[in-house]
Amino acid sequence: MSVPADQVKRRYDAGRRRAQAEQTQSTVLAVARRRFLERGYTATTMAAVAAEAGVSIEMIYKTFGGKPQLVLAAFHAAITGDAGSSTEERADRVSEQESDPILRLHAFGQFVAEVMPRVGPLMLLVRAAADSHPELADVWTRMTAERLARMTQHAQRLHSHGHLRPDVTVAEARDVLWLYSAPELYDLLIQQRGWNLERYGNWIGRAYVAALLP
Repeated sequence: MSVPADQVKRRYDAGRRRAQAEQTQSTVLAVARRRFLERGYTATTMAAVAAEAGVSIEMIYKTFGGKPQLVLAAFHAAITGDAGSSTEERADRVSEQESDPILRLHAFGQFVAEVMPRVGPLMLLVRAAADSHPELADVWTRMTAERLARMTQHAQRLHSHGHLRPDVTVAEARDVLWLYSAPELYDLLIQQRGWNLERYGNWIGRAYVAALLP
């Protein structure tokens, strides 16, 4: 049974509108992230983001909420990145499917090196600005809590697959994974000591193996 032409057109128009809306949101978040990092939280205004992105302020408030929520949305978009599948999705596949724990943990190191240049500076900006902008305290708490939750999942899988050293608990494995994926470590090694990303990712992978495996 054929679908009526007007129904096909409505579906096409709805799909096109969704795609346009997603592209507009992506543009807003890219502009917001760059302005936050270049100018700081205080100097970045919603009006300036709207003007550069070519949208109304009302659209930003309606879609994302206030400025703290815009920072958090930019953080989530940075985690996803521009690849066909997000870093989180690929990390989950490795966590679930890779049977060699050494390869798994080295892959985790590479994922940290991949995502941290996108999210680390923004996280550090939020942490620094939270002292003078109390509304960012909740954003920082959520950022760190989300990262801890993901590390908990990876640690539980390592345990359930029998990969952890006998004296390493799930809680300790979670904390080790959380520690080495911290933006503070990225700041110390990449931004302050000048490590390149390949060295950084390889070092994290080796640190994971040494800390967690037999």
